[in-house]
Amino acid sequence: MAKGILHYDTGEQVDVHLLIKSSTKGIASNGKAFLTLILQDTSGEIEAKLWDASQEDEVTYSPQSIVRVLGDIHHYRGRNQLKIRKIRPKNDDDKIEISDLLETAPLSKDVMNEKITQYIFEMKNSNIQRLTRHLLKKHGEAFIEYPAATKNHHEFVSGLAYHVVSMLDLAKSISTLYPSLDTDLLYAGVILHDLGKVVELSGPISTTYTVEGNLLGHISIMVNEIAKAAEHLQIEGEEVVILQHLVLSHHGKAEWGSPKPPMIKEAEILHYIDNLDAKMNMLDRALERVKPGEYTERVFALDNRSFYKPTFHK
Repeated sequence: MAKGILHYDTGEQVDVHLLIKSSTKGIASNGKAFLTLILQDTSGEIEAKLWDASQEDEVTYSPQSIVRVLGDIHHYRGRNQLKIRKIRPKNDDDKIEISDLLETAPLSKDVMNEKITQYIFEMKNSNIQRLTRHLLKKHGEAFIEYPAATKNHHEFVSGLAYHVVSMLDLAKSISTLYPSLDTDLLYAGVILHDLGKVVELSGPISTTYTVEGNLLGHISIMVNEIAKAAEHLQIEGEEVVILQHLVLSHHGKAEWGSPKPPMIKEAEILHYIDNLDAKMNMLDRALERVKPGEYTERVFALDNRSFYKPTFHK
């Protein structure tokens, strides 16, 4: 199996196919245009600069294009970069497809679907169960494909579903320690809290924010979706407002994008397990890139800290 782009060491030369995740034009100090390319394969992504870029280059090296790159790995401002020596678009002789270069969740879609279905089956409150099942069925195809974000955590194919499955397992474990928690509410909150991202984000490849994503955000989108589902299913119980509150408050604080702070016990726990799973994913991915005895690059979403990988870690 070929080595992933993240597993090359500084100073190594690479000759690989990569997928352009994003391409951003800039102007250098000499007045010439350049492109900042984020390139990816199944191991993750790396930044590269294409200097003296022409208008033709802007078209050729656009997102969702496969390229073959010859270059060197070097360290710049605390992280690895790919210094391009040669770059060209994929040609007919290159036996590679976009799907070969996409990072995906470590669990299969079937396994994740089965696990989530089982959690919904365990719900005893019929209003909560019907609302959750209805909304997941409505958005299920996108839900199982989409990432959970454009960056920071679970930003890979099926990342959203994987984030939800991990959180459901966390919720189940925590509820055994604290049996006063309403697992129907907690499981529904986990499944629905980020479901609005299937509207907020553009899709699993070269993910960007949609117009609705920029103007409304996944929280507002999902609160509206719950209201529409309740009307469609003719559900008028307090459960509707509680589920909306779980979605509204899952970021925890206003400065973290939460319109309301958690005001229900299950909302507080939902915020903690969401935060925990996101941070563990960031840490695992950052530490995977370094060897024992080294520090990670700074992780912006974790207070811009670097993390040390102990020498006795495998």
